[in-house]
Amino acid sequence: MAEWGFYGRRVELAEIDKILARRRFFFCAISGRRRIGKTSLIQEAIRRRGLTEDALYVQVPDSDERGVVQAFEDSIEDVLDDQEFARKSCANFSEIAILLFILWKNGWITALDEFQYFHRKALAEFQSHLQTYIDRARTEESIGGGLFTLGSIHTEMTAILEDRASPLFNRVTDRLDIGHWDFETLFEMFRSHDISDPRHRLFLWCLFEGVPKFYRDCFDQGVLKPIASYRSETLRTMFFEGSSPLKDEADNWFLRELRGRYDTVLTLLARLGPLSHGQLRAEYDRAGPAQENQLAGYLKVLIEKYGMVEKLQPILSADRQRNARYVIADNFLSAWLAAIQRNVRLARIRPIEEAVAKADVSLQTHEGYAFEKLVRQITEECSRKGVGDFPLTELVAGYWNKADGSDIEIDMIALDETNRRIRFGSCKRSASAHDMQSLASFEEHVARFLATKTGAPYRDWRIEKAVYAPIFSSFEREALGRAGMLCVDMDDFERWLTF
Repeated sequence: MAEWGFYGRRVELAEIDKILARRRFFFCAISGRRRIGKTSLIQEAIRRRGLTEDALYVQVPDSDERGVVQAFEDSIEDVLDDQEFARKSCANFSEIAILLFILWKNGWITALDEFQYFHRKALAEFQSHLQTYIDRARTEESIGGGLFTLGSIHTEMTAILEDRASPLFNRVTDRLDIGHWDFETLFEMFRSHDISDPRHRLFLWCLFEGVPKFYRDCFDQGVLKPIASYRSETLRTMFFEGSSPLKDEADNWFLRELRGRYDTVLTLLARLGPLSHGQLRAEYDRAGPAQENQLAGYLKVLIEKYGMVEKLQPILSADRQRNARYVIADNFLSAWLAAIQRNVRLARIRPIEEAVAKADVSLQTHEGYAFEKLVRQITEECSRKGVGDFPLTELVAGYWNKADGSDIEIDMIALDETNRRIRFGSCKRSASAHDMQSLASFEEHVARFLATKTGAPYRDWRIEKAVYAPIFSSFEREALGRAGMLCVDMDDFERWLTF
């Protein structure tokens, strides 16, 4: 059986290695969504440099000063195995700041996770104490240790570190933003665990995207392996059983801070999206009419503060156009609200097998939208890394000229201005869905686009029409090729990114 390893993050590890190699004080702020692997990244970087004996990690609780003091006491006791020293050195915020300074002077690496909680009123005092000793550390050239702060709520981290009124303003020496695993890393991880079926890979990505912790949970639960019943086994084990590790994940980490009708907006987008503002408002008002600025306010918070919702514009459009669409930005949250949550509740009164089967059916619709997202993102990654069959000069996006897609709807358009190439793409979660009727509709929508004012400049470019699916058979490639279509599947993308 394969072991769980540390995958990818080569760029991030190199950045941290540079910071540690300077051997002088640093204050590095690391941001990224929950479960993205910030802690594992720091631990791996420290391990590779042989510094594990001189490192302190503290998970800051969403609590008051007493709770934070207890967290520091526990961490110090775990590292030094000295309960008395831990209690004396962590009595209050001031003593904790002094302790951190002493550790830095002795070359220690310290990491404070969930640092955004120090933005809360009950804990904000700590910022001033920390500022005092950061300023002292920056003036002493002999100090070889430093501080990593890890945060998962971008707006609160920004308020602590970038607000001019904040005690820690302009103190950060380095910044890292940790995103999802890229597809090259995902393919590496899948190969390590013998998951070769592209449909299995798509299923997992549609649930967990590039979030390392979710895949690690699957590994720990014994479902990250090639089994015929991977869909039902993964859903049952991870979400529906009494000990399922992700059963409460969305409520605990995504939704617990939301109040009002935010959950209504998110659920509508998950089950019906992508939606225009007008479509979303019409559905939202079914629960009771709301003022226009109320829904707009909810969307603004969900987009700018929490990053849960994304505003999509058709390619080549101006921001002021009114045909934008809104979607949930995170695959896990979208899958949870669209298909899993309601069936986890159903399992309380119905057999689990029935609830899992219903969730699986609902997820298939979700996978259709998610596959379009996958194709766009992986196409951009290939171009960024100089591989693949289409170098981009603009980010890939879909196109629609009406918000509801009733006139022109194209899953993706890619531009290569250097070589005057334009590629139109149609994405289906099953290769068989690219049938004669689908191809005729695709051709018609491309022709309509080229007849518009937006599309007219590209009529004399090299026009390519590509169809995308998780996997194509040789027979399907041959038949679609005769119809004038390029076929691209996940095996093609893996080959480009791997070799």
